[in-house]
Amino acid sequence: MDDVLSETVEKCLKILEENVDILENLEMDLEDENEDELVPNLELHQLYDVIEDVLQSSKIKRAEFNLARREAKEFL
Repeated sequence: MDDVLSETVEKCLKILEENVDILENLEMDLEDENEDELVPNLELHQLYDVIEDVLQSSKIKRAEFNLARREAKEFL
C-alpha cells in the first residue's frame, strides 16, 4: 500500500515539475492583468527598479516551489 502511495506521489511530483513553468506563466499572466497600469514618463532608474522587483519575485516563487518539492520528497 505504501509503495502505491509513494509511486503516485512521485508521478504527481514529476508531472508538476514538468509543468511548473507553464503554471508560473499562468500565474504571472493573471497577476499582470490585475496590475497592468501604464506609467508615463518612467525614468530609467525606475525601470531598473521594476525589473529588479520582477526578478526577485520570480526567484522567491522558484525557491518556494523547490522547498515544497523537497518537503514532499522527504515525506516519501
